[in-house]
Amino acid sequence: MTRQGFLKRLHKDGALQLVDPSIEIKEAYLHKSESFLASARLLLDNDHFEEAVSMAYYSMYYSVLALFFLTGIKCENHSAAIMLLRDLYGIDNSAIEDAKTERIDKQYYVSSAPVRDDVVVLIKTTEAFDAGLLDATERLTNAKIESLRAKLLAILG
Repeated sequence: MTRQGFLKRLHKDGALQLVDPSIEIKEAYLHKSESFLASARLLLDNDHFEEAVSMAYYSMYYSVLALFFLTGIKCENHSAAIMLLRDLYGIDNSAIEDAKTERIDKQYYVSSAPVRDDVVVLIKTTEAFDAGLLDATERLTNAKIESLRAKLLAILG
């Protein structure tokens, strides 16, 4: 299935929708992002590396959702959200793609247990990623939001 076909299917199923932009929902997701990053740091400090990886990934994901809700996009699929970050917003998604892969590997495959140094790097990457998305969010204008919404409508056909 093509990317566009995948996104169209999600739209048909209700998992990808245009909604009213919401500063309140954006703020709620930013708060969740900050909370999950703080949790990742605490888990790292207590040698719970696997859980820290998950918290760092979710911090990134919630930052993406904050950006989306400010734009008025509801996306309930992680892969689609990561894809849209690059394809719609033009934002490098490699950090969150890598974090997602790492989270899945650590959650489901016992043989790939994380080590402290890897988690430290991931948390630093998460901090930079979240800061970059916050900057992108703060630079959004109403005209840019309308342009992004129109672009998504065109993708969804």
